[in-house]
Parts: sequence; structure tokens; C-alpha cells
Amino acid sequence: MGGISSRTMDSVCDPDFIFLLHYSRRSSSHLLNGVSDESDVEPDDDLQRQQASVSNANRLDKKEISFAIKQACEITDSSRKQNTSIVSMIQKRTIGSAFNTIEKCCINNNLLPNRFDLISNHKSKIFCGTYSNDGKFFLTASQDKVLHLYHTHNGEFNILKTIPARDVGWSVLDTAFSPDGENIVYSSWSECLYQCSVSKEISTQEMLSLNPGVRRFCVFSLVFSNDGREILGGANSGYLYFYDRGSNQRISRFEGHGDDVNSVAFADGSSQIFYSAGDDGLCKVWDRRTVNAANPIAVGTLAGHRDGITYIDSRGDGRYLITNSKDQTIKLWDIRALSNKIGMMNTRKAIRDLDWDYRWQHVPKRLRRAKEPMDGDTSVMTFRGHCVRETLIRCHFSPAATTGQRYIYTGCSMGRVYIYDILTGKIVRNLFAHEMCVRDVSWHPFYPYIVSTSWDCKMVRWRYMCDEMNALNDRRPEKEIKVKPQPPPRRSERIAAQRTRQP
Repeated sequence: MGGISSRTMDSVCDPDFIFLLHYSRRSSSHLLNGVSDESDVEPDDDLQRQQASVSNANRLDKKEISFAIKQACEITDSSRKQNTSIVSMIQKRTIGSAFNTIEKCCINNNLLPNRFDLISNHKSKIFCGTYSNDGKFFLTASQDKVLHLYHTHNGEFNILKTIPARDVGWSVLDTAFSPDGENIVYSSWSECLYQCSVSKEISTQEMLSLNPGVRRFCVFSLVFSNDGREILGGANSGYLYFYDRGSNQRISRFEGHGDDVNSVAFADGSSQIFYSAGDDGLCKVWDRRTVNAANPIAVGTLAGHRDGITYIDSRGDGRYLITNSKDQTIKLWDIRALSNKIGMMNTRKAIRDLDWDYRWQHVPKRLRRAKEPMDGDTSVMTFRGHCVRETLIRCHFSPAATTGQRYIYTGCSMGRVYIYDILTGKIVRNLFAHEMCVRDVSWHPFYPYIVSTSWDCKMVRWRYMCDEMNALNDRRPEKEIKVKPQPPPRRSERIAAQRTRQP
């Protein structure tokens, strides 16, 4: 967050802190007990109860990530802890001193979202939902081949434009904002990516052909490089693709995995180190400067999952990342602790011995009961409790600006949103508002809001309410957010749209 000044952060966050502070005296004494709603009976409910634990939390104590989180959130030994209660911070604020970043993290971490507002009911399953890097826009993609772009000023959701997706097979599967926030790219079962402008006045779509050379092709995951010049994609063929936006062509294609590549991510702002993971259960670390497309060799591999990996999220520091997996766990990794051949061999064997399809079958008992790490597992920490079935469910680090990246949050095939505390491995929020799978979830980079998008076609926003016990067990929305409809296009825009649809 180096490009954001403290003054800018104050002006961005103030409206929400006014709301939070209104309830702070009543709620600052609440402990984050992670109250769960287990009232509904689902086939995998016992899986959640059995797995809500972590076996290797002690590995975290000596890692830099632990010290960084504690420093960002001002967590110290009780013997040396200063008075950092919410009430004391309010008192300081009344005499004119603004909240600093640490105080903002302390407040937000004590007032995690627990109540939802209904934003929208889409017409079909929502596969993707994410905020832009600056939090000014929110983009959804659903199975009806439509992308909805919202403007999110002051917490409102107003339709900026509706984009009919082109050449879609099954559904739009991934989307990404360019670093400058000017463009979006989406992928589907197609040999092309499509690029659209965020600007309301521009409705054209640009086709970015990857020329895969295979008949059935899909990019499951895509991401922009930090400078916006390149797009990295992971495909069902096991191959990785680099597309250069300047020359408008694919510049690299190489085999990275023996099975579908479900997720890709860059390690940090340099965009030199990147990660890929997929159905082979392995997460590979690559160096852009040394990859030889003719004979691609990864810098290293992270092994320890017992089934395919559905998603990767990088912490952005070039060292730590998390992976979500069909083995019903999230793992935290340090890329300086790479796996050996034994770990890779055990992961491959574990997947080879499985006989289930996560899209419609229940989780096998061997995955339910697996608590101890396999031989060769080099992960720092393992998080259990959520359920990964039906689709490629995503997980993320919480924002640095408002939480100090203290948490990991994820969707769940049982309609829930889980928030884990990295320092303890415990579930601190089990949020339930959806009737079907939550594939994607996005935390606003500067506001204390989480938006979850689900296969029940609902898009909801989570925020904090002071009556915590009732909020966590009440599935009725606090309110329905009124979304302003998109105004009809002008004649010139309609003509331009018609031309883009012509073959």
C-alpha cells in the first residue's frame, strides 16, 4: 500500500469508522468467538465440525508473517501491552488526532462483518465477484453470459454498465481488472480472452487470441502483471500462457502441470515470480526470467495437499501464499521452504488413490479424517472447516489497510463465508446467507465490507452490526440495497454495439 498516504486513508475510511464507532462502547468487549450456524442439515455438516481445527499452528510462531501481522495490528505480550481499547482510541480522536493505520486495524479486527445486506438477485448462478484494486468498482460474471459492472462510491452499488459476454461456453469462469483500473478481461471455454473498457462511454470488446492449438480449451484463471503489459493465464490443458497487450499476441506457451491449471498468481509487484496450481495437487513456483518454453522447469514445488488445488492467493510480499484445495483445506506456504521429491510423490499418490468427483459427490472419508500432515508437507499452517465441492472455490488474504492481513477468508459449497485468524488457525466468522455454493468472495480494500456471490444468484454485502449474537444467527438481510439501473445507451453507443456483434 505504499502509494496511499495516511491522509488519503483517513478520507477514504472515515464514513465507515463513524458507523463503527457508533456501536463501539457496546461491542468492544465482545470476543470473536466464531459463533457458527449449524442449524441446517447438510451431508457434509459433520465434516465442518470434525475439521474445525489446525494441527501445525506452532510452525507460524517463528515466521516473519507472524511478526508482521502482530506489528500491523499492535498485538504484543500482555505484560507490555498498552491501552489500545476502542474507547481509548475514540477519546484520542475527540481531541483532534486522527486514527493511524494500526488503530484502524485494531478497530476493524474487533468489529468483523456479521450481518448482510442484499445487493442484487441475478438471473443465474454467479461465478465471479470482485472489487477493483482501488475499491471503486465491483464486477460480477454469471452463467447467463452477462457481466455487471457496479460503481461503488460511498458504499453504494450503482450499475455502470452491463456487458454481454462473447463466445461463452458453460459460463464466464474468471475476470480481472487491469492495474490502472481502465480495463477488464474475462475468460471462458474459448480459445480467446476478451477485453473491455471500464468506461461507460466505450462498449466495444477486444478479442485476445491465445491460439492454443487444441479443440477444447478453457482458461480457468487469469491475472495481469503489475505494469499491465502482460496477462498470465492457466488453462485446462495443463499449459500456461502469456499474452502481451502491447503487441496484441501470445508471447509464451509452456506446459506447467500434468492436469488442468486452476489458478495462477504473481508473487509481488515485480511480476517476475509467479505461481501456478491445479488438479495435480501441486503448486509450482516459476521465475519469468528463466522459464524456457521448450523445456520449462519450475524454480520449485510446494506439496502437501491430498487433492487438486482450486485457487491461489499471494500475500504480495514475494514469500507467502495460500492455496485452497479439494482436500477441504487451505494451506499457508513460505516459498523459501520448497518441497522435496518425497512430498511431490506422496501428493501424486494421494490423488491417484482417490476415486471421487468433487462436482457432485460427497467428500471421501479419507479426506474427512486426514488431520496429520503427510510426509513431505512443507506448508506453514493448515486451515480446516469450510467445504470445497461443486466448483473452484476461492480464498484470499484480508486487506492490509484495514486488517493488517491478519485473516484468510473463503467461500464454501454449503453457502457460507469463512474467516480464519492466521495467528491461531481458528474460525472467527462463519457467515451464512446463501442457499447454494459461494464460489467467490471479495473484501473491500479500504472499507469493512465483504461481498459474497453465490450460485443461488444472490449478491450480498457483509458488514458489522452491534447485536452480534442475533446477527450471526439471523439469515434475513438487514436491508436491501437499492441499485440504480443502467441508463439506456445513446444512439451512437447502440450503433457501436451492433457493429461489435457482427461477424
